[in-house]
Amino acid sequence: MNNSVSIFEYPANEPVRSYAPGTRDRKELTSELDRMASSEIEIPLIIGGKEVFTGDIDVIRMPHDHGHVVARYHKAGEKEVKMAISAATEAHRKWEGFSWFERVSITVKAAELIAKKYRFLLNAATMLGQGKSVYQAEIDASCETIDFLRFNAHYISDIYNEQPHSDPGIINRLEYRPLEGFIFSLSPFNFTAIASNLNMAPVLMGNVTLWKPATTSVLSNYILMQIFKEAGLPDGVINFIPGPGSVIGTTVFTDRSFAGLHFTGSNVTFNKLWQMAAQHLPNYRSYPRIVGETGGKDFVLVHASASADEVATALVRGSFEYQGQKCSAASRAYIPDSLWPDIRTRMGEMISQIKVGDVRDFGNFMNAVIDEASFDNIIGYCNKARISNEAEIVFGGKGDKSIGYFVEPTVILVQNPHFVTMEEEIFGPVLSIYIYKVSDFEATLRLVDETSPYGLTGSIFAQDRYILTAAADYLKYAAGNLYFNDKPTGAVVGQQPFGGSRQSGTNDKSGSHLNLLRWTNPRTIKETLIPPTDFTYPFMKEDKCH
Repeated sequence: MNNSVSIFEYPANEPVRSYAPGTRDRKELTSELDRMASSEIEIPLIIGGKEVFTGDIDVIRMPHDHGHVVARYHKAGEKEVKMAISAATEAHRKWEGFSWFERVSITVKAAELIAKKYRFLLNAATMLGQGKSVYQAEIDASCETIDFLRFNAHYISDIYNEQPHSDPGIINRLEYRPLEGFIFSLSPFNFTAIASNLNMAPVLMGNVTLWKPATTSVLSNYILMQIFKEAGLPDGVINFIPGPGSVIGTTVFTDRSFAGLHFTGSNVTFNKLWQMAAQHLPNYRSYPRIVGETGGKDFVLVHASASADEVATALVRGSFEYQGQKCSAASRAYIPDSLWPDIRTRMGEMISQIKVGDVRDFGNFMNAVIDEASFDNIIGYCNKARISNEAEIVFGGKGDKSIGYFVEPTVILVQNPHFVTMEEEIFGPVLSIYIYKVSDFEATLRLVDETSPYGLTGSIFAQDRYILTAAADYLKYAAGNLYFNDKPTGAVVGQQPFGGSRQSGTNDKSGSHLNLLRWTNPRTIKETLIPPTDFTYPFMKEDKCH
């Protein structure tokens, strides 16, 4: 029996590799990209540790070359979802009693496998299947995934070592139980790291999950599943069930053992799932934990004291990296008229140098958006701006989906601060800008705060410290992650715990101990060392002094 008290020290963030010309990393990744692009794998469901082939098959296409199928995957139906629930329930009995040190050992091994054995495989799958550049894949699929696994190992040791005070004659303790049932994990297409964490965070706390990956990220997510298995994750702790959300969700939310939802995706979907859970509350064994990160309409507020070069760079990177397909991407900017001419010129210079194309060409700053539905939606917003007398397309605005789903980096200048592209989440490489008079800064603060229903990320650019402080205070609920003089995206595990409120989610801060606390159900135990044998209290005795 391991009766030692273990502490996992605060880790360092995984270093980001450069993939510069001539490096061994670049050579090995290129080789893996070529190998993966020239093959077509078949992806089964994984239920109770066993591969399940349903025969209901869909394909995964490269976004930059949609005629190229890189994988085929089997889809779960109602039968397979019930099998997964049964497998998770069976696994829960053993997993919840497993030593937390052993659980941590599995997650730390998974991090090590990604860092040293499967880095190029996971990056290549994320690039080809999800349309990420080499840099975007490296910081996501490798570094952030590794960071989640290693930092959570540290956080859980901190959590478990937090115990209540004991008075003389009493021993008090907290037990950190997992939730009673299974967790339903719905992961998005845009971050491989999020897919990992939506499962491994609850699993680390002793829970079991049913994992429905986004259909466009099944390839990288399947590789993650294989890595977890190699790291020693027992069968049935995570059950991998790609398939239609309507079928899977209906079966999950009507099951008595549904204990929690860990979600990243659209606001509309999250609201529907929450409503489904609410309809079945009397049927559940416990009130389910609902944890979700949804949309964003992330702002950049520029003060007249800001640097035009710094703002322009942040807008280009924040809006167009990974084609703007981040819930934290810069989507709306408020710029004073005194700085707009210089910012416009500098942005134009940068945008003219941006290359858009195949992920295997490392010279491309941008690649394709994820699928045709996304392409059509983005171009639809560009067309609204093109025909409106309240907006002007300053840069870009066009796309081509003949080979891949390519959209130009687009900047829209609006006359109306409530124009549709300033208010609605587009999830593409589209930045809308409103120019305000320098004297109207306070009124612009109100615009920033009230324009969007979301509250995820935002940036304030100013050299004037009084302005930074005052604006941050005014916008305290407008962003769960606020940046001073930086783009509003790129949160790092352990450095900027991530999440927003309002309609951006439950703000449970992934990348910190706060998220892990949501997946435990504590029990307090009080032990009285010498129990009383008389029911009376001293105050009840007769006062003989009178």
